[in-house]
Amino acid sequence: MQLNRSVLIVEDEEVIRTSLAEFLTLEGYETMQASTVAKALELARDRDFNVAICDVQLPDGDGIELLRRLQNIKPNIFVLIITAYATVENTISAFKAGAFDYLVKPVIFDDLSHKLNRLFEYQKIFYENQILRRELARSPGIEEVVGSSKALLKLQSTIRKIAATNSNVLLSGESGTGKELFARSIHSNGPNREQRFLAVNCGMRPIELLESQLFGSANSSLQYPASEQIGVFKNADGGTVYLDEISQLPLGTQGKLLRAIEYGEILPLGSAEPVKVDVRLIASTTQDLAEMVKSGEFEQDLFYRLDGMKIHIPALRERVDDVPELVEYFISKHSRKMGKRVTGATSETIRTLMSAEWKGNVRQLDNAIERAVMMCDETTICLNDLPPELHQNEPPLPDVDDLRLALRHYERMHITRVLKDSTDKREAAKRLKLGLSSLYRKIEELDIELE
Repeated sequence: MQLNRSVLIVEDEEVIRTSLAEFLTLEGYETMQASTVAKALELARDRDFNVAICDVQLPDGDGIELLRRLQNIKPNIFVLIITAYATVENTISAFKAGAFDYLVKPVIFDDLSHKLNRLFEYQKIFYENQILRRELARSPGIEEVVGSSKALLKLQSTIRKIAATNSNVLLSGESGTGKELFARSIHSNGPNREQRFLAVNCGMRPIELLESQLFGSANSSLQYPASEQIGVFKNADGGTVYLDEISQLPLGTQGKLLRAIEYGEILPLGSAEPVKVDVRLIASTTQDLAEMVKSGEFEQDLFYRLDGMKIHIPALRERVDDVPELVEYFISKHSRKMGKRVTGATSETIRTLMSAEWKGNVRQLDNAIERAVMMCDETTICLNDLPPELHQNEPPLPDVDDLRLALRHYERMHITRVLKDSTDKREAAKRLKLGLSSLYRKIEELDIELE
């Protein structure tokens, strides 16, 4: 796609400002100039700029504060900071505020050209992903599946292929990853999409009540509601039954479920006559069912029936590129529900959310944004609107001015954290988007101590 190559130059030194404008004009960019914070904000309100190049020191304000205010006015603007001294403190402050990159005075035009080309290439991918997400949202059955990361697109491709059949499916993944959402996607993209989708949580209920809910009851004296006397399998006949956390099913109930899959019939409680049913079964688990089979906690034949069509739902840390789009979606959802006019989040907030661990996955992110929308007094969510645990434990700045040493410090700290949170180095390398050999080289170069 073709982007409008418009650049706002904010610099109080006229010689530098006009030189930058002349060079960028020759390079094919459309430029406008401002020498103050006030003028820059006035231009940004009246016109759309893809990029702003801002000096840190301005006559009527600070370039970092201008960066924040520009992004509140135009959330999609990308900012390059110009600084006379590339100290650790002001560079990190710029990145935390949402700067895309920085330039050191005197500005080298080749360096500027390279960074702008890289920025516009990134911006092009960003907007293409936005368009792709909207197109995916219009596809039947996946309107609530938000994101356009490689991991998610690969998952959606797999779901479309499996959904087209009528096979039973097992969804695995951590708690909070949205397994029921993907189960609904499979159903609504499948051949029985016009029929019912009924979900059952397999835990936290007496066995008799659970089996009555699943298979029905012929004993009216149990005083179950009429729909529960019929049971989910019969109610969903021709459609889909989703069993959430199937690992919690008692062994006896697992045997009855296996019969329903193999023979297409169920035996209601208190009945001697089996009832024919035709349903598609989708089950989910956070547990390793293969290990449960070995320990005798899960029916082996049932496991084999389900494991053939197994789909792993990635954790949020495995699709961190989806966080900005998920944030946008949840802000819209909760703003509408609360009747508030919250339209976005600051770049600093997005960066913080992208670096969080998210042990509760998408569900935890949803809850965090709901809280942030509730606390937000402006139209844009700021860092202080987030739950305190997400922003109170920021790492201390290294006591050095050399940018290379500072970057080495943060690289070492980041890799160490990922290694601690991963089961092995292969998983850590995958999360870091590194080859395994590259990770070993980094461990040696940065003198990382391994437990």
